[in-house]
Amino acid sequence: MSEVNISATAVKELREQTGVGMMDCKKALVEANGDFDKAIELLRLRGQKMSEKRADRDAKEGVVIAMVSSDHKRGVVVRLSCETDFVSKNDDFVNLTREITKLALDKYPADLDALYQVEMNGITLQTVIAEQVAKIGEKIEIADYQKLEAPLVASYIHMGNKAGVLVGLNIADNSYIEAGRDVAMQVAAMKPVALDKDDVPQDIISKEIEIGKEIARNEGKAEDMLEKIAIGKLNKFFKESTLLNQIFVKDGKISVAEFLKSKNPQLTATGFRHIKLG
Repeated sequence: MSEVNISATAVKELREQTGVGMMDCKKALVEANGDFDKAIELLRLRGQKMSEKRADRDAKEGVVIAMVSSDHKRGVVVRLSCETDFVSKNDDFVNLTREITKLALDKYPADLDALYQVEMNGITLQTVIAEQVAKIGEKIEIADYQKLEAPLVASYIHMGNKAGVLVGLNIADNSYIEAGRDVAMQVAAMKPVALDKDDVPQDIISKEIEIGKEIARNEGKAEDMLEKIAIGKLNKFFKESTLLNQIFVKDGKISVAEFLKSKNPQLTATGFRHIKLG
């Protein structure tokens, strides 16, 4: 079939279905000899090739969405990344991120690789993303995916979809959802490295002790005092950088742990997940 036999209607229909530019749609239809399904496959293949070509690009912009199941027992956070702020603010891009997040919550795949293999409208998310690369012309990727289960899970999405947080609480009572959301906001604002001091990785603890010693040494402290001073600085680090020990920002006088106990003496956080742009 020659190029003159490709109707404008067919090109328009392919454009509407794929979102790819008119000229690319026409080229695909010509190459496919007018076979609509084959043209779609060609566009998908080109999208995958474009993804490979743009793999080394920086995709620091994007959208982060957090969602919780209707029973509030599990949640997911997904970050869909792109290259420019212009694309990240596009309604279609934001809606695509929401659709992927809903799918992640429903299918609850084990990890990011498994999420890429989940199907949306009969094709894998890996193919969906490749199609978006062909359509938009930027590097697009599901850059991060995390999930959390607990007796009660609350979520928070930071203004402009720049960050998403999940917080797990130990009591299955929906009256504590708002408290959980307040703690999730705390995570977004204060960026704790761990839930409590016992959850801080040993390599971080060792690094903080060494930093404390070096600071004390530079201040002229005696060598036999360095360890004690460093431990004191480490305890300050725990207070500032672990969620339950941080000062609760909405109050300023009590810790996050104390805030939760004010709601119920047995209430505490069991974990959190935090994904942000950058």
